[in-house]
Amino acid sequence: MNKCKLCKKLDEKFLIKGERCSTHKCSALKKAAFSPKKPKSEYGLQLNEKQKMKLVYSLRERQFKNYVMKALNRQDKDVSEYLMQLLERRLDNIVYRLGLAVSRDAARQTVSHGHILVNGKKINIPSYQAVVGDKISIKENSAAKKNFENLNLTLKKYETPLWLKLDKEKKEGEVLREPSGEENEFKINTTSIIEFYLR
Repeated sequence: MNKCKLCKKLDEKFLIKGERCSTHKCSALKKAAFSPKKPKSEYGLQLNEKQKMKLVYSLRERQFKNYVMKALNRQDKDVSEYLMQLLERRLDNIVYRLGLAVSRDAARQTVSHGHILVNGKKINIPSYQAVVGDKISIKENSAAKKNFENLNLTLKKYETPLWLKLDKEKKEGEVLREPSGEENEFKINTTSIIEFYLR
């Protein structure tokens, strides 16, 4: 099932394709306007929340389940909060959240192609876990590539989340602190997701 159809099924826009999702080309909610909503069981609601989060971060089931299991294994952390931190601290997500890519999919490709530096070192692993103090920038000889051609215009009106800092001129970001669950772009019930995997 493609991502537009998943947005339709979940009756929500997740901006998976960047600006396209804010135009008339987005078909995500057309079906929702005409389809009667059927009440969901507790299992159905939990499944919905899981599917939403997988879609937002563009993860396969196995990848996503690994993050959930990792969060469950940390006895010293709030499971829901730590799950969000693990997902938000992915390098592809940070590149997107800094405004250096139009979508998480575009950010993943940008990282995979070696256009991103962390503390001056090329990192081409989208799942790389950034930590507080890490500086994220665009590789010097990549800055002129098509991926970044409209970046100056885009960044003028872009605001980063408070746990990140962006120097718009240098196009360099920094992780200031751990993200909190409340700073997630979309309201997703992480407790329901944890309960789904504990069934």
